[in-house]
Amino acid sequence: MTLALTEAPKMYSEDPMIEKLSIRRASRSPKTRVGGVAPLHTEIASNCLVYRLHLDASSHQIKALLRTRQLPSSIAWPTSVFACCSSLADEQYTLMTSFAHQHDFWKFEVLFQIQKLSQNAYLPPKKIAALKDEMANIIRRSGAPACAEAIKKLSSQTPYAGPDINPSELSVPTLVGILTKSESQSHIKAMHNQELAVKFPHIAPIQRATVTPVGVYLEGPDRETKNRVLRKYPGHVDYFLRVTFADENGENIRHDITASNKELYKRFEGVLNDGIMIAGRNFEFLGFSHSSLRAHTCWFMAPFAYKGRLLHARAVIADLGDFSSIKSAAKCAARIGQAFSDTFNSIHLPIDSFFVMDDVERNGRKFSDGVGTISLSVLQELWRSASRTRKLKPTLFQIRYAGAKGMISYDRRLSGHQMRLRPSMIKFDAPNANEIEICGDASRPLPLFLNRQVIKILEDLGVPSESFLELQNAAVDQLRSTTLTCDSAADFLKQNQIGKATHLPWLMRKLDRMGLPFPADTFLEDALETAVLIQLRQLKYKARIPVKNGFTLYGIMDETGYLKEGEIFVVTETDKSERSVLIGEEVIVTRSPALHPGDVQRARAVDVPDDSALNALSNCVVFSQFGERDLPSQLSGGDLDGDLFQIIFDQSLSPSCVVAPADYPRAVPVDALTKVEKHHMTGFFIKFMENDQLGRIATWHLLMADQKAEGTRDEYCMRLAEKHSTAVDFSKTGIAVDLFDLEPQPKSRPDFMATGPQVTIEKGPRLTSFEEEDDDAPEDDVDALDPDRAPYTYYESEKVLGALYREIDEETVMRDIHQQARILTGNRTPAKNVMKEIWIYVKRETSLIQWEHYKEWATEIRDMYEDHLIETMTQFSTHATKPISEVEVYVGNIVGKTGAGSRQQREKSKSMRETYDMDVIFTINCIIKGEDQGEEAVAEEALARSIACLAVGMEQTQSRARVGMLRSFSYIAAAVCLKEIEKMKRGEGVQG
Repeated sequence: MTLALTEAPKMYSEDPMIEKLSIRRASRSPKTRVGGVAPLHTEIASNCLVYRLHLDASSHQIKALLRTRQLPSSIAWPTSVFACCSSLADEQYTLMTSFAHQHDFWKFEVLFQIQKLSQNAYLPPKKIAALKDEMANIIRRSGAPACAEAIKKLSSQTPYAGPDINPSELSVPTLVGILTKSESQSHIKAMHNQELAVKFPHIAPIQRATVTPVGVYLEGPDRETKNRVLRKYPGHVDYFLRVTFADENGENIRHDITASNKELYKRFEGVLNDGIMIAGRNFEFLGFSHSSLRAHTCWFMAPFAYKGRLLHARAVIADLGDFSSIKSAAKCAARIGQAFSDTFNSIHLPIDSFFVMDDVERNGRKFSDGVGTISLSVLQELWRSASRTRKLKPTLFQIRYAGAKGMISYDRRLSGHQMRLRPSMIKFDAPNANEIEICGDASRPLPLFLNRQVIKILEDLGVPSESFLELQNAAVDQLRSTTLTCDSAADFLKQNQIGKATHLPWLMRKLDRMGLPFPADTFLEDALETAVLIQLRQLKYKARIPVKNGFTLYGIMDETGYLKEGEIFVVTETDKSERSVLIGEEVIVTRSPALHPGDVQRARAVDVPDDSALNALSNCVVFSQFGERDLPSQLSGGDLDGDLFQIIFDQSLSPSCVVAPADYPRAVPVDALTKVEKHHMTGFFIKFMENDQLGRIATWHLLMADQKAEGTRDEYCMRLAEKHSTAVDFSKTGIAVDLFDLEPQPKSRPDFMATGPQVTIEKGPRLTSFEEEDDDAPEDDVDALDPDRAPYTYYESEKVLGALYREIDEETVMRDIHQQARILTGNRTPAKNVMKEIWIYVKRETSLIQWEHYKEWATEIRDMYEDHLIETMTQFSTHATKPISEVEVYVGNIVGKTGAGSRQQREKSKSMRETYDMDVIFTINCIIKGEDQGEEAVAEEALARSIACLAVGMEQTQSRARVGMLRSFSYIAAAVCLKEIEKMKRGEGVQG
């Protein structure tokens, strides 16, 4: 039997003595997950995607095996075995060494892409070697950057080899054709890169590597937000590598009760300590930020010459600051990690403009923990550096400065050019860093969404179930209304920041005015329904319920001393709304994650005198500096160094009581080292991956809160909340949480924790089996490895979260929305080919415009856009053979198979949206501005170019490998063209 795979399989070894002595059930991990079945196989396991198995059994047993649910579909296919003259490992080595003797010619950016082709199993080494001459010709004709980009496209535009692929698609002539076509577009790509550098100076092209149990996969370069290190060495970005440690499917390595992962972590530790060799450069471990540690991601770098010296990782770290006084590996890594935080822009602040002021302390607590102030002059310089076009300018910023981190707010009482920070903000000494780097700002009030943890706490504090059901029903009704009218659809998209770059909301309104309702077009209808489905799943599976009477805001301390204990000052403002101050006696204040019932507290929202310095602020919650204990620390241990707080003034959510906040002893890092070295930090990175229990504890708490009579107020849930707090601090203290003193986690879960509609919910009382009992542990080896085997049973929860979950029937809601769209189409003109009608309208309105001479240019623009689109569809998928859909990219959200998706999936959606928006903005600018033309030429030719792009977009294009036909370019071109026609009618010409 031959198995043709799309990704490396999971492989396990088993101690034969366990099987022989029949003590299998006595061992919690009878298997050990490994990176290969033998040492030689381990070297190239990531490239081994075809396995031939000899089944020594009778034919009827083989037929029975093929009927088992664990095996994929099979086909009868005659296969032959050919003896190889060399091993794959030898071929890969031969390939890369063939380029090594001409480093001046074969630049690193080209070699990176060549190694990626081979190492990621896109093409076999011999096939790549056959392309060497053509690659060399491209370098001679168009330069190394054009060659690197052309090779990069091979990885996303060629199919994976398999039984269903025509060999001609992977022939050398076909591959050469892809290379030369990409070369012909190199001038547009160069223009693209140049414009991105100008428009998005906080972005840099970064190479990435993913280390899995069986291999190291290379990706990129992809656009990433800069940090302090990348800004410091702008000409050496290609010497830095972002490395993620993950499973073959891109997810974090998960705890598995049936197998040990010790060999995997041993392999990961070897990579961290020994480095990754890429195209002759050895990339070694450098560091990680707090957020990247959570994502199991860190930075590597290769040595490079800088200002007359060779910089290694140790020298780069030494230049960041003095960490010699820190004796804890976790704490030291966290402090170094401040330099790896993503920052969007920066300004220089002279050392004589920096001052330190005292913290406000009382009862051993810092009320000013993490917050400082700036003068008007510094604020204005920050505004200029951001190049903001919005009317409203932020007055609060989350920053990194030298060895300090936290929030700064505008204090109009300060004169001159100054910034004042507090000792609680300064984590280490960094005398050579004098840049204020911006991590975030308070440019608008963020919307407030409830989640399952907060809902459960509020229920336990006396908020009736009806309050949550009414809010959720209102949210579902709003989703249903999206297809009632074109305006409601456009409003929904605009409110959720969907399609802003592509002008989708505007296009829907324009089509409505033209008598072309969007449901008449399948692509637009799919786009809207995909966006609605994502929102609906967030409601059903995450209880992410919007609260209109609520905000999510940065918090700071009252520097004026006006607010009394228990008082807050809440001020909000947007470009389109007046400045508003919240006033209320019983405002609810909380912060995520909230697990302890005391993480929800009340406060009095008050106004301040007209002459107060607080009136110069916007979009923040200001806390009092008085009282026995600061309010932020009462909210799941919050502080003011950038935490976001939820402010709720919806009276239906006001609890009948509140309970005392938790007061856990602060975990102190163990200073057990005389000096923190690299291997201490890499060791902690491995320890964190092995022992990060944050998600597991949160899940455990959620289900126990449902099963305990007192919910979150039950003593057992309180213990889980405390352990969650310890797990939150693990990344800074190095102290892992101990779960062994807890009773086993139940195997029966409430229905609202189901992963999707495919899960069967059992009626009646919940089961009481526990994880440790393992009564349904599979005896069959294949079944034990089946990732789809459900280890849990689900019951109908009697609490509010169960009611909320069952209230939403995903299929019914989506069917209603679809039917409403059909009614909207039926009430208007008969179903038409919308794009064809747009084309008829454009030709009629622009009959005197000459555009045909731009058609070849427009084809290049379309091809460039679609190349970037395919890269995005591939980059943000779980595997290169399974790209996400064009519609998902177009609306900026990855749908996933079921449920609301994982945290990593949501983070990928955010990054994907940013990447796609940049590509769309560039594409539209190309259409409007053209290439190297003055304003007069732009005004005359923008409409002609947009017509040519629309014409090209409507042509039947060739199906692309892995992704099929692409359609979105025509809708982008249509929006631009229709906008230009409106400008022409108004006599405005073109706005560049």
